[in-house]
Amino acid sequence: MRIGELAAASGLTTKTIRFYEQTDLLPAPPRTPGGYRDYPEQATARLSFIRDAQGAGLTLAEIRSILVLRDGGQAPCAHVTTLIAQHLADIERRLAELTKTRQALHDLARRAATTDPASCTADDICTILTPPVDPPVAPHN
Repeated sequence: MRIGELAAASGLTTKTIRFYEQTDLLPAPPRTPGGYRDYPEQATARLSFIRDAQGAGLTLAEIRSILVLRDGGQAPCAHVTTLIAQHLADIERRLAELTKTRQALHDLARRAATTDPASCTADDICTILTPPVDPPVAPHN
């Protein structure tokens, strides 16, 4: 099938298909006598796999590593399992960071709600973002 047919069947653009060829995600197809790319039927399934893997959060480099294993005749299950575990750990870390950031923003929103702009001085850049400084504690004698 020609690239336009593959694009229609896969829901991708011809530019994306060519990019996948250039980055070794999709093998270069044979050419017709007229010089047109002549993709095999399985190219549609491969492009669907690439799209699904991207949807799962895998990078193109990770997807390429899976395809290299499969193209080499190996089942990529163990490799995919490792990649999924790494991505889950990364997501968990990012969620923890986002939770911490959300709490900080809630705290700032409460401070903003009670801040009187008239009380700001020229020395203050922004009293909402700068936590108040506690006065120094006098030493006990």
